[in-house]
Amino acid sequence: MPRANRYLISNQIYHITHRCHNRSYLLRFSQDRNAYRQYLREAAKVCKIAVLGYCITSNHIHILLFSKKAEKISRLMQIVEGSSAQRYNRRKNRRGAFWEDRFHCVLIDSGDYLWNCLAYIDLNMVRAGKVAKPEDWDWSSCREILGLRKRYRLVDIQQLMEKTGKKDIESLRNTYLTALKNFSIGAGGRDPKWTESVAIGGQDFVKSLEHKFQRIKLSISQEDFSGNSDTWVVREELSPYS
Repeated sequence: MPRANRYLISNQIYHITHRCHNRSYLLRFSQDRNAYRQYLREAAKVCKIAVLGYCITSNHIHILLFSKKAEKISRLMQIVEGSSAQRYNRRKNRRGAFWEDRFHCVLIDSGDYLWNCLAYIDLNMVRAGKVAKPEDWDWSSCREILGLRKRYRLVDIQQLMEKTGKKDIESLRNTYLTALKNFSIGAGGRDPKWTESVAIGGQDFVKSLEHKFQRIKLSISQEDFSGNSDTWVVREELSPYS
C-alpha cells in the first residue's frame, strides 16, 4: 500500500500527488479513471475528508483536500489506491505494483495560495497539450466547480467556499475563473514546487510549521509567484515525488 511522506498535520489543506509505477499509463482508459473517481468519492465519505479539487490523468493523480485528522489521509489513499490497483490488475490479469512507492503531500496555505494550487491542478491537461481548456477534461474538478458536471460530484463545494471565504457559488466561480486566467502555465509546463515541496504559503503560515519539523533538514525560500512576493516555499533536500 502507498505510504505518505512525513509531513501530515491535522486541520490542514493538502495537495496530494502520486504517479503510476514507472510512470506507466495505467490510467489511460476512461473506465479506470471513472473507477478511481468513484473510489475516491466513497473513501472521502468514509474518512470524512473534504475533496476541494482533483485531476486524474493517464499516469498520475492530483487531489486537493482538507482533513481534520492527519491519519485519515493515509487511510483514504490506502482505500482508493488499493481498490483501483486491484480492479485494474484483475481486469488485465496483471501482477505487480500499480503505484510508485510513496505519494507526496504539500501543505497549502489559504487565500491566493489555495486558488493558485487549484488552478495548477485543473490546468494539468492543458499543460500536457491534451485539451485546449480545463473544462474539456472530464476527470478534474473544473467541470464540477463550474456546474457542468451535475451527478456523482466529488468536490465538496460547501467546504471549498468555506476555505476560500466565499458566501455564494457565483462569487466562488468568478474567483476561480480569474485564478485560471491569471495562472501562468510557463514554457516548462510542470512547476515542481507544487508537487515536490513540503509547504507553500505566506510567511506566518510557514513559521507556524517550523517547530513541527525540527528534526528534519528543510530549506525555506521566499519567491515571487504570480505577483505575490510573500510566497514562501518549504523544501526537503530529497523529494519523494522526484
